[in-house]
This record gives sequence, C-alpha cells and structure tokens, in this order.
Amino acid sequence: MSAVAAGSRVLEVDDRPSTEERILDAAEQCMGRLGLRRVSMGDVAAQAGVSRGSVYLHFGDRASLLDAVLSRVATRFVASSEAAVRRRRTLAGQVGEAAVFIRRHVGDRLLTLQLPADDDSLLAVLMTAQIHRLVAEWVAFWEPYLADAERRGEVRPGLDQAQAGEWIVRLMMSLAVMPAVTFDADDPDSVRAFVRAHLVRGLGR
Repeated sequence: MSAVAAGSRVLEVDDRPSTEERILDAAEQCMGRLGLRRVSMGDVAAQAGVSRGSVYLHFGDRASLLDAVLSRVATRFVASSEAAVRRRRTLAGQVGEAAVFIRRHVGDRLLTLQLPADDDSLLAVLMTAQIHRLVAEWVAFWEPYLADAERRGEVRPGLDQAQAGEWIVRLMMSLAVMPAVTFDADDPDSVRAFVRAHLVRGLGR
C-alpha cells in the first residue's frame, strides 16, 4: 500500500501486484528453476503463495499458464526494443536496430525467459509453445512502421503490411536462434549492414 495526496486528503493506493501477476511471476521463476517440461501448477501455486485452485481459476490449465508466461516475456522483449527502433528514420534502419537489440539482449534475464536445461532452449520454446497470439502481436508492432515506409516510398505501393510484418518477425526469430555464417552477429555494425543489404530489400519496389 502507498499513500497519494489528493487535495487535503490522503488516499491509500493498493500498488501490490494482482493475484494474476503474482501467479505469472511465480510461474516464470519456476520455469527458470525447473524448465518448461517439469513445472507444475502445484509448483507455481506454492511459489506464488496461493492455492492450486486459484491458479486454475485464473489460467484454466497448465498449457494456458505456460502460454501466458511466454506471451508476457515476448511482449516485454518487444516493448523494450521500441525506443531503439523509433530512433531510426528508415525501415532498414528500424529493422536493423531491432536485429541489433535482439543479438544484444537475447540472454538478458529481465527480457527473456531463463531456462535451466539444454533442451529447453529458446528454439525449443519457439517450436513447441502455443505462440500464435505472440507472433500476431509482433506482426502488429511492425505494421505502423511499414505504413510509414510506404508513405516515404521505401517499400512498394500496396505492400501487404501484415505479410511483410510476418516476414520481419520470422527474420528476427532466426537471428535469435541461428548462428551467423557470412556476417558477425555480435558486431552491431555488421548486423545493421546485413539487414540493410539483404533482409528488407525484398520489400522495395
């Protein structure tokens, strides 16, 4: 609880996380300790300090809880990249900056889900998780940038922005999980040059 002044009154504001947020936080902690395959609803309930019934009330089943955690992690990651992307004034620059951000931060504890086992890699998560909604959110993130690029004449008129957004998202995912062969994926300038020369050229006229 915290106090907020309102005129001559002091209002008590409940700034504690909601039960749902506590469960998601606990689930993320449990996944980091146990991995995706071993974590249970009981583990999450114990970590959150709530009953198993409360976990089921908010998320229905284990798959829904895992999906919610993964979606939250991905949304957090994408939102964190937005400031860097917005600083660029061309689509190639924006996609390049997103690629650099991914390479710099893909292992950050605050931005990604840390998993203990080798087989619980980011690639395994992407291949097995129910991530349709997550990918749709990423595609939607790029659509305004693509619309601006069309107005500037950087991409061909009438470009299907949803499909182009999905193309960019798939490229971003590949940069996160695949090693580079022809460029230095750990050198920001090399990543930007690769994106500028190849990854967005197919969207042009």
